Amino acid sequence: MGNTPSSTASQQFFHVVRVSSDSPASDAGIEPFFDFIIGIEGIAIELGAGAETLHRIVDEYEGQSVLLQVWSSKRQEIRDVRLTPSRSWSLPPSSFSASSTPATPPSGSKPSLLGLTLRACPADRALSSALDQVWHILEVLEGSPAESAGLVPYGDWVIGWPGGVLRQESDFYELVEKHIDRPLRLYVYSYDFDTLREVVLVPNRQWGGEGLLGCGVGYGLLHRIPKPQDRPEPFFHHVDDPPAGADDAPAAVGLPPLPAGKGLVVE
Repeated sequence: MGNTPSSTASQQFFHVVRVSSDSPASDAGIEPFFDFIIGIEGIAIELGAGAETLHRIVDEYEGQSVLLQVWSSKRQEIRDVRLTPSRSWSLPPSSFSASSTPATPPSGSKPSLLGLTLRACPADRALSSALDQVWHILEVLEGSPAESAGLVPYGDWVIGWPGGVLRQESDFYELVEKHIDRPLRLYVYSYDFDTLREVVLVPNRQWGGEGLLGCGVGYGLLHRIPKPQDRPEPFFHHVDDPPAGADDAPAAVGLPPLPAGKGLVVE
């Protein structure tokens, strides 16, 4: 499909904050933080549309195939994503047996149809700042909390945490201060592997070096995540295409999936 949406003055995007594991959205390849839902069945979402509008539209397609228009801030392109809204994926296995009916959810709540946590935002704002709110990990000191957590110097970017989206530069540093001597979970993007993972570290002043994390952090224009087309050619062979004469192909490296979210929520 195309690249950046052309006319957005009257449109609203829904920013994907979380994607639940094994959900329809996860199976369809929707990415947290980088993806924005911008339309349904080819119809743009009008500015000001809230949770009720989105819930109503998705409810109409329960059990039926629906086409979502999704803009990727990482790849700077729009793609069509087809999925089937369903509640069955979120019901625990114990809810089903040969002699019982599915468990009834708590009063006033329903299992999620898509498995998404979304945040409404005007389209123009999304286009201008989608990749701005990231923190680039620079040098990592030996023995530091950052090293213990496995942060990769110059290859990792902090993009969020389970509490939501970080909206300005100071948010990250304030978050670290609030978690001194306490576990802090962060969502980290690896440019080298093009994956998201959860990292747990404990900011502290007792580790023996400078700072709470023991790593440099860059923010701003010079520290944005490079676009995939800016990625240099890999110096290694793909695991499915071993070099001539090689006896064994290297094993693929797997990274842990992003933790499950809590359904369809619009902040």
